[in-house]
Formats: sequence, C-alpha cells, structure tokens
Amino acid sequence: MRQSHLNKHILWEVRNVNDRAVALLEQYDVEVLRTRKGRGVILCDTSNGLLVFKEYEGNEAKLTLLDRLLSAIKERDMVAAERLIPTREGALCVRENDGTAYILKTCGEGRECNIHDYGECMEAVRTLARLHQCMLLPSREDIPAPMEFSPLQEYEKHNREFVKVQRFLRKKSQKTLFEYNLLGCIDHFIEQAREVTEGWRSYEERMADPSGQETYAFCHGDYQYHNILCGEQGMYIVNFEKCVRDRQIRDLYLLMRKLLEKTDWPTALGRELIAAYEKVTPISAYAYIDLYYRLAYPEKFWKIVNFYYNSGKAWIPQRNQEKLDKLLAQEQQKSDFLEKVFQL
Repeated sequence: MRQSHLNKHILWEVRNVNDRAVALLEQYDVEVLRTRKGRGVILCDTSNGLLVFKEYEGNEAKLTLLDRLLSAIKERDMVAAERLIPTREGALCVRENDGTAYILKTCGEGRECNIHDYGECMEAVRTLARLHQCMLLPSREDIPAPMEFSPLQEYEKHNREFVKVQRFLRKKSQKTLFEYNLLGCIDHFIEQAREVTEGWRSYEERMADPSGQETYAFCHGDYQYHNILCGEQGMYIVNFEKCVRDRQIRDLYLLMRKLLEKTDWPTALGRELIAAYEKVTPISAYAYIDLYYRLAYPEKFWKIVNFYYNSGKAWIPQRNQEKLDKLLAQEQQKSDFLEKVFQL
C-alpha cells in the first residue's frame, strides 16, 4: 500500500509539473491542439504542425547564438534542421515562477538514424558535411564570439581525474571485483591519455591553426544517431543545445567513435566514413591530425571511470563491468584501426 501511494504521489507531481509547463505555451502565437509526453520533452500538436517543448538549462546568451546558428542553417537551405519558435513578445524562452526555462522548437517527422544501416550512416556523414558549411558565422561586433573550446584543456582535466580515481582505488580497503579490474587497467589508460595529450600539444605548438579570422566555426556538439531523424523528406537534425565553437572535426569524431565502438573498429568503415565526409567538405591536414588525436584519446574509458566515481558505490551496476570488458576487448582493434587508417 505504501508503494502504491508513493507511485500515485510521484505520478501526481509529474502531471502537475507538466501542466504548469504546458500553461506556458499560452505565451506563443500557436494553437495547441494536443500535448503528449516524449523522451524528456513535451510533444505538441499545433496549428503550426508538430512542435517540441522542452526544458532549457543554458543561459540566454547561448540561446541567442543558437537562434543565429539555426537561422543561418535555414537560410543556406542545405540541411533540414529544427528552428526555435519565439513568443509573441519575441523571447526565445519562457520561465516558470521557479526560474525553470523552456524553449519551443520545430520538429521533423521520422525515426532515429539506424546505426546498423550502412547507407544511413554514410548519408548521416554527408549530411554533417553539408551542415558544417552552414555553421560558419561571420564575426560581428554587436555579438561577441564565444571562446573557442580547447580539447587539450578538457583532456588535461580528464587526466587529473584519472589520477584522482587511481589514488582512491589504491587506498580503498575493500574492493569489488569491478574495482579490482578497474585498478588493474587504469595505469595503462593513464599512460595512454598522457601520451595522446602530449603528442597533440607538441603538434599544435609546431603547427599554426589555419582557421580563418573573419568567420567562426561551430559544431552541433552532440551529432549522434539520437539526434538524426530519418523521414520521407530525408534527414532532419535536432537538439543543437550543445552547440559549441570548436573545430568542426569534433562532430565527425563523435559520430565515428559511436559507430566504430559498436562495430569493433573496422578499418574499412572508418575509411569510408571519412571519404563520405570529404566528398562534400574537404578535410585539411590539420583537421585530419586533430581527428586522429580525438579518436586516440581513451574517452570511453574516461566515461566509465567518471560514471563510477560520481555514482553511489554501495552497489555497482553489472553494466559497468560489461562496458569495461568490451572496452578492453576492443583495445587491440582500436590500436590497429588507428595505425592503418592514419598510417602511423
């Protein structure tokens, strides 16, 4: 009975929160016909078609940049992508009394990209190459460009976290099997991470970044199959909230890493993904080296370590061990892939 009462209470709270959020839609110049729950969003059937209403955690300056990027993509008309819907007053977000912000966006009809479909994977890469051509924004004095993301600084932070967890595991008196296994391989990955970081730093010190001074390159920031919808009209790209000023090879790296990890790092697939991108948008020698170092860094291992360290340790999910086992089983395959594709 207590559990049943608790479930009803939670359900009431969820409905209450959703009702308050839906009430904010009255600030938009759209007629909402019906709302339904989606994955972390509220789907709205409206007089303007299907729209997505979702919570937004960024700041309003980032939202202004996002709107500028999505407008540029729309103007170039090379890729179908979501758009932000402003309120009647022209605001890009609305807020509840507690300050929680929400945004309203267009939504494409379709299913998620199938990562096991070779043709869809190739089309996703070609779509990305066209998208990148739309995400080069000219500098403007009235809108300062955000600081460029530094992968090196990010990886140096990861490296420090590796050492922190290593020390924690060494000091822990009672370890689970997963913790023993993690401690047993962490030295290898710490060394690997340091070698990649130092190699990349050395390369950047010797080579000047050839990126232009009159334009700023931006990335989607989360270009993976969840955010690529496939429909009758082709691919439709959504969820640009993680857009960032970075070298655009970042998006290709993320998509490639996801696909290669799920297929045991096949050399042929890697080469074909790179070739598909280059047929639309050339990859400079500088960006090619950038792609190598991003792929070489043990990002997947860092994710496993980070999830473990920042979660409760009274009970460690079996899934943690399964992910670690798969990563270790793929280490040689990944090493062979990097050597053959990048001709080390």
